Amino acid sequence: MKIARLTLSDRASAGVYEDRSGPEIERITHSLHPGPIEWVRVVVPDERHVIEETLRQLCDNETCHLVVTTGGTGPASRDVTPEATRAVLERELPGFGEIMRVMSFEKVKTAILSRSTAGTRGRTLIVNLPGNPKAIGECLPLVFPAILEAIKHLNGE
Repeated sequence: MKIARLTLSDRASAGVYEDRSGPEIERITHSLHPGPIEWVRVVVPDERHVIEETLRQLCDNETCHLVVTTGGTGPASRDVTPEATRAVLERELPGFGEIMRVMSFEKVKTAILSRSTAGTRGRTLIVNLPGNPKAIGECLPLVFPAILEAIKHLNGE
């Protein structure tokens, strides 16, 4: 399986601090999926046009089965990941964001501020995750069975 992990952070892309969310996506994914994975690792700033172009590249040219984004899903003015994602999607799958918010709300009452979504572009599934490594550890296992099922459907299985 070919998976892209796309970290969306002004500071991480500028080298101000280390990206901890992208490696956490890999760690969790490897614990849930024993098969071989080819990783594409990208870190970009919170710029909508850059995010949109990167998502198109990962879906259309890199032909990733899955693109997992981390960061940029909150209410701050620079948080534009959901808008960039929706701009490139062919079909939105809002249930991913809905279940992550509901389940996270039980632990963190501010989880309702997340605007994460998911959807498809061609044969690629795109899923927005929070930017916090701890939240990735809580959310990714929750939606991983649906991720695998969606990838099967997208590939005609």
